[in-house]
Amino acid sequence: MTISAICNHEVITVKADATIFEAAKLMRSHHVGDVVVINESQGKPIPLGIVTDRDLVIEVVATELDCKVMTVSDIMVRHLSVVTENAGVFETIKIMTSKGVRRLPVVDEHGMLTGIVTLDDLLILLSNEIGSLSKLVSRELKNEASSRR
Repeated sequence: MTISAICNHEVITVKADATIFEAAKLMRSHHVGDVVVINESQGKPIPLGIVTDRDLVIEVVATELDCKVMTVSDIMVRHLSVVTENAGVFETIKIMTSKGVRRLPVVDEHGMLTGIVTLDDLLILLSNEIGSLSKLVSRELKNEASSRR
């Protein structure tokens, strides 16, 4: 299964000159914990960075900076880790683990933003798969027990 099959293709994005206030309002209205900062090339989004709800708290709120003056480019994570849309689930988990991130923008072969995958997405997928395996084991144990009677 490719990461494109499970990622969210509706990514909340902002341009680098958007204010922190605008980004925070977008996060709240869309019930997300991040916005991907983009630049557009021929009308297609290219991810430049990411701003998370944690960034807002640590970098802006806790330091009492003016969120209506600061822009997302002032606090965005610039060394953005991404995953290609044809990457597998375990490859994605390896990237997240090695980079220490909970969210990865998903890009196509040209570096254009196509989605975002989160730790929650992966945990839900894996827990569903483990649940299916558990049911299989349970069913097989019952079948084996009934066949030996």
